[in-house]
Amino acid sequence: MPEYFVAVVTLVISAVIGVGIGFILYRASIASRLRQIESEARLQLESAKSDQKDTILRAKDDALRIRNEAEVQNREARAAIVKQEERLQRKEENLDRKLEGLERRERQLQNRERQIESLHQEAQKLTAKQRSELERISALSQEDARKLFLEQVAQEARDDAARQIREIENTAREDADKIARKIIGMAIQRNASEYVAEITVSTVDLPGEELKGRIIGREGRNIRAFEQISGVDIIVDDTPEAVTLSCHDPVRREVARIALTKLLKDGRIHPARIEEIILKTQQEVDAIMREEGTKVAYEANVHGLHPDLIKLLGRLKYRTSYGQNVLYHSLECALIAAHMAAELGANINVAKTAALLHDIGKAVDHEVQGPHALIGADIARRLGRSQAIVHAIAAHHNDEEPQTVEAFLVQAADAISGARPGARRETIDLYIKRLEALETVATSFTGVQRAFAIQAGREVRVMVQPDSVDDLGSIHLARDVAKKIEESLQYPGQIKVTIIRETRAVDYAR
Repeated sequence: MPEYFVAVVTLVISAVIGVGIGFILYRASIASRLRQIESEARLQLESAKSDQKDTILRAKDDALRIRNEAEVQNREARAAIVKQEERLQRKEENLDRKLEGLERRERQLQNRERQIESLHQEAQKLTAKQRSELERISALSQEDARKLFLEQVAQEARDDAARQIREIENTAREDADKIARKIIGMAIQRNASEYVAEITVSTVDLPGEELKGRIIGREGRNIRAFEQISGVDIIVDDTPEAVTLSCHDPVRREVARIALTKLLKDGRIHPARIEEIILKTQQEVDAIMREEGTKVAYEANVHGLHPDLIKLLGRLKYRTSYGQNVLYHSLECALIAAHMAAELGANINVAKTAALLHDIGKAVDHEVQGPHALIGADIARRLGRSQAIVHAIAAHHNDEEPQTVEAFLVQAADAISGARPGARRETIDLYIKRLEALETVATSFTGVQRAFAIQAGREVRVMVQPDSVDDLGSIHLARDVAKKIEESLQYPGQIKVTIIRETRAVDYAR
């Protein structure tokens, strides 16, 4: 028992001692751990203090930097504000100056308005005074003065109208010339004429001088018989180896020329032979005329013409105008008019037929009195041509006012054919007389100093007195001169009228 108790006590004591030792060791371990923790805490605290110092230093640096930047921005903003204030101040000063200037101008304008009003009142007074004085001096009442004023206004209106007409004509001419040049150029190019102008020969060459006696015959019986049968006068003069045939009818003159040539070749010249040859020659010439008329109508592509029209066309083979053969001129006009009508969309058949027949009156104008255009229109009407064709023939020299496109085309074709280079020519005497007549017409107007016909009579330049004719008056004068030329003269193509008005001041340096 006691041993068991001792053992238990020993065991208990050992356990207590073990527990105490374990507690002591545990406390020692805890103390060591606490010291370690305290050491780590001190290290962390020291590190935190160090980090805090660094953070504070960085924060101070950042704050200083931010402060410096803010001060710089503040300075820049203050400088910008100062500049803006200076600009605003300058603008305000400029506005003040402008406002002062405007006020000054307003005061000046008010003063001028008052001056103008005063001058207007004075002008009204002077006008009234002048009106009363003019009425007293001129012995014109207010109604008469009003009429005179209205006449002046009407004249100014006419001048304005003339100015506007000139502007409209220039504008229309610029647009129309391009189309007209194109159409006319195409027509001329497609019908480039190769015709040679023929002149009716009225002189017959003789193989020898002795034949003049045989032409005269015993006691002049041969020449009398020839003249009676042919209707042509034979002029036997001193011209060597030649006699002249004189007759106003070109066909009779051609028959006489051919018949006389045949008689000279045959050698048998007596009244019976003369009558026989002349009758045969007349038949031959009639056949030639019909053949030429048919040929020309075929070339112009004009069908259905009356036989009498064909014969009259053929008669034009022996008729010339300023040296241009009228038959070939008519054919050329027909071709040109047809092409222009095709380009413009007009009636081609009317245009070419009227152009072919436009000079048909010249075949009988020595037998019928009147303008050849009206004579030809009357012939075409009697021989079954349409009214449109008759009108175009009658209007091609403005004997009637042109009313249709085809009438204007016939006029244009006639002018183109007659005005082309080399188409016509005339003797020097006729040429000089025509130029003199042209200058005489131009100088017959008031205010004209001199007139010069130039470019072979296709232009007349009129020198006017600048004191008598003003710029607008020169426009009226050009129209009047052109109209009088159209009414009083006969001429191929067209004539340009140029009015020249100039003022010259002359002095001498000595």
